[in-house]
Amino acid sequence: MTPLQPKGWPRPAGYSNGTAATGRLVFVAGQVGWDVDGGFPDSFAGQFEQTLKNTVAVLAAGGARPEHVTRMTWYVTDLAEYRTAMPVLGDIYRLHMGKVFPAMAVVGVTGLVELDAKLEIETTAVVPDA
Repeated sequence: MTPLQPKGWPRPAGYSNGTAATGRLVFVAGQVGWDVDGGFPDSFAGQFEQTLKNTVAVLAAGGARPEHVTRMTWYVTDLAEYRTAMPVLGDIYRLHMGKVFPAMAVVGVTGLVELDAKLEIETTAVVPDA
């Protein structure tokens, strides 16, 4: 993955303006923060951590790793809760994803299909050609 940084633009923190990659695509459907029994942590940070664990598990099932991620879109039901949790989200992200900063978007939504979900993240990865 090659981050795309237009000349003269300030460098974003925690994401890339864009990415370029070649290889086999792996698409991860929107993941929410439930565990294998369908339970959700109460906090935004807890759900975020479980969402990343779920994302990494799906990536692995497709032969991909976090460093192959090129794009993530986060759907968040409460942007104020997201902003409040931001100080710990970076640490949780790096714990599960490493120093991978793909193109990202955060979108505020009025609700998700899973009623207890506070966020949902869909991901695209590109596994490089061997």
